[in-house]
Amino acid sequence: MSEKLELTGMVLSAVPVGEYDKRIVLLTKERGKISGFAKGARRQNSPLMAAAKPFSFGIFECYEGRSSYNIYQAQISNYFEKLSLDFEGAYYGMYFLEFADYYARENSDEKELLKLLYASLRALENPHLPKKLVRYVFELKTMVINGEYPEVFCCTACGSTEQLRGYSHAGNGMVCAECMREARAEPLLESTVFTMQYVVATPVEKLYTFTVSEEVLAEFARIQDRFRKTYVDRKFKTLEILESLQI
Repeated sequence: MSEKLELTGMVLSAVPVGEYDKRIVLLTKERGKISGFAKGARRQNSPLMAAAKPFSFGIFECYEGRSSYNIYQAQISNYFEKLSLDFEGAYYGMYFLEFADYYARENSDEKELLKLLYASLRALENPHLPKKLVRYVFELKTMVINGEYPEVFCCTACGSTEQLRGYSHAGNGMVCAECMREARAEPLLESTVFTMQYVVATPVEKLYTFTVSEEVLAEFARIQDRFRKTYVDRKFKTLEILESLQI
């Protein structure tokens, strides 16, 4: 008989299987991304009914099978109910789950990604933080965790760490004032440069402790959009919905 496992994680997606079951994808601290079956989760009296839904975070008790896991019990500590009551927040949250699913891998160390996803969903629930800012911070930090991020602390043309004033998409990073013309860099506000440096270098626990002006957010969004399109070879359905709604 398979050994019982307790995995801390969050449900990224859930689809019906058969008449009463669900197949769910979990991002876990111990095993990375896994897929599992929650038998009877669609029955009205099932203890797994609420647990087998996207955003559910907690401890999942399961057996490991040959190609998937069988989940038989869950202790959910956060359902992120506020997001389900917020039209805009729900779409942002679903995009975060889809983006995390893209990067997460099975049997790999995904503790930081899980921590980031949890913190980012909490940030979406904070009425004092612009959801658009949370989105771009989440995107960039996810890519940082995966090892894909722009050079934001020195000039990609000459190596200088002083007077970083622009961004070179060809060089994938910042450019100093003296190299701007030759590198054909896009000029940036100093606050935009600092924002990107902060996101790249700051631990997840302190990530969502700032806001920016509309001008800085627009620059950050423009740079991150181009960076994501360069390195991510997938179109996200939830992102298409967000962009169609212009939120």
